[in-house]
Amino acid sequence: MNEIDFIAILNYRTTGEGGRKTPARSGYRPQVKFPFSEMQTSGQQTFFGKEWVYPGDTVKANIKILMTDFFAHCLEEGMSFEFREGAMIIGTGKIIEIVNEELRK
Repeated sequence: MNEIDFIAILNYRTTGEGGRKTPARSGYRPQVKFPFSEMQTSGQQTFFGKEWVYPGDTVKANIKILMTDFFAHCLEEGMSFEFREGAMIIGTGKIIEIVNEELRK
């Protein structure tokens, strides 16, 4: 089992844009939503070179999703996605490298 499914650049919304009011710690697990499906999955974010990310920050992160079987053969490098807390979109991401080949379209 892979510890990483893909690497992404994450853009956290500011609090004024509807994002979090507090920073997120590396290991944070918001819901991830891809544009091709209404299905959401938990996606653990492990940040490169920092422990905390603040509203408005951009960070590179390893992402590990929970439901890899559902998203098999669906992801592409360059694909954008949202990450959420419930109905609140707290940021967007872009896949820059797929590590788990089973996810590659």
